[in-house]
Amino acid sequence: MSIFGNERRLFLEGESETEHLGQELARCVVASGEGLIVFLDGDLGMGKTTLSRGVMRGLGHQGAVKSPTYTLVEPYEDLQPPAYHFDLYRVGDPDELEYMGIRDYFSGQYLCLIEWPERGKGLLPEPDVEIHLERERDGRSVVLRAGSERGASLLNQLELIGPGH
Repeated sequence: MSIFGNERRLFLEGESETEHLGQELARCVVASGEGLIVFLDGDLGMGKTTLSRGVMRGLGHQGAVKSPTYTLVEPYEDLQPPAYHFDLYRVGDPDELEYMGIRDYFSGQYLCLIEWPERGKGLLPEPDVEIHLERERDGRSVVLRAGSERGASLLNQLELIGPGH
């Protein structure tokens, strides 16, 4: 349980429900008029990039959304708010992120989705929302936790999401 006492648990049956959750997250971010820092946690193949695709499509992106495993960050600067999708899987040392100017992305006006955030420990700010995905039965269990007041407010708007939405 986060210090804000705000946590949501969901079961997502498939890729379309995972993408839908991302679209709902995007809707809430747009409604807030602010950026958001989201940590995406889960093993390989758990749906982090699928969720990110839903967020970008929810913000109006029409093209492909791929995991930026080799580039570290994929910018979507034409969206409102501008969004950045990070994949830190290949980062060997958090100091590598300092060289790319990662701190510049966390001004509060951008939506930042960060896969494998533990690889940036010490350089990344605290997340507004943490999303943990793991395999369960024929789908994914998802735990969303608020890490800030902004995150808690956003999670309160997501309460209607659940199986069969």
